[in-house]
Amino acid sequence: MPSNAGHSSQGDDKNDKNAAPPLPVPLRVPVADSHTHLDMQSGTVEEGLAKAASVGVTTVVQVGCDIEGSRWAAETAAAHDSVHAAVALHPNEAPRIVHGDPGWSRQGARAAGGDAALDEALAEIDRLAALPHVKGVGETGLDYFRTGPEGKAAQERSFRAHIEIAKRHGKALVIHDRDAHADVLRILKEEGAPERTVFHCYSGDAEMAGICAREGYFMSFAGNVTFKNAQNLRDALAVAPLELVLVETDAPFLTPAPYRGRPNAPYLVPVTVRAMAAVRGIDEDTLATALAANTARAFDY
Repeated sequence: MPSNAGHSSQGDDKNDKNAAPPLPVPLRVPVADSHTHLDMQSGTVEEGLAKAASVGVTTVVQVGCDIEGSRWAAETAAAHDSVHAAVALHPNEAPRIVHGDPGWSRQGARAAGGDAALDEALAEIDRLAALPHVKGVGETGLDYFRTGPEGKAAQERSFRAHIEIAKRHGKALVIHDRDAHADVLRILKEEGAPERTVFHCYSGDAEMAGICAREGYFMSFAGNVTFKNAQNLRDALAVAPLELVLVETDAPFLTPAPYRGRPNAPYLVPVTVRAMAAVRGIDEDTLATALAANTARAFDY
C-alpha cells in the first residue's frame, strides 16, 4: 500500500477529484479483491461490501499493516463471511518500531523500541496468523522507496520472520515489494518461500514475471496496470501464466484510469478486470473465472 489514506467524500461528480467514481457495469462472473484496506475507506464495512457485491466483487482480502490494523482485519473477517484477513507489519513499520521513526505509520511518533519491541510485535502477528479466518501473512516484504538504508536491516529481519510465520501456519505470504525486486527474490530463495506466495500490487517487469512464474508465485495486479506510464506492468501481465494472476484494488489507493487520483474501493475491481482482459486478449468472463479460482487457491478458502 502507498503512504496516504483515502478521501472521505462521496458522490459521482466526475469533476470532483474527491468524489467516489461511479459504479461500473457488473461482472457476470464474480471475482475477489485480493488486497484491500477497508479500514482506510469511507463508509461502513457493510456498505463497502454491499457496493462491491452489487457489481460482482463478492469476496475481499482485508490486509493489515500494523498491530492495530491486523487485529482489525482479523476481527472483521470473523464477522463477515465474504472477508478474509491477512496480518503483518508493513515493511515500513518494522524500522519505525525499532528506531522510533514515525515515518509511514498512521499511529504517529513513538519512542524507539529496539529489537525487543519488534520481536514483541512479531509475536502478536504470529498469534493472529494462527486464527482460522486469517488466510494470509502480509503485507510484508521490502520497501526501499520510503525507508532509507538505515531501515533495511529491520525490514529484512521482519520479512524473514513473516516468511517463517506463514510457513509454520500454512498461510499465504503477501509481499509488498517496492524498489526492492532483487532483494525480495533473494530472501525468498534463501528462506524458502511458502507454498502460496503472492506479489501484491505486482510492480516488476516481464522478465521478473518469468522468474515468479517459474517459482509458482502469484502476481496480483492493481489499478496502476491501467496507467499510461505502466507499460512494464502490462508487459508482465501479458506473459504471466493465467493460473497465477490475481486482481486487487489496494484501496483506497491506485484507483484505475479514468478515475486515477480519486478514492478507490473494491467495487472498482471490474474496471481493472476489463483492462486486464484487454491486455491478455481474452474475454472478461474467461479472465474473471480464472481470477476467482486463483484467489481461492492462493488464500485457501
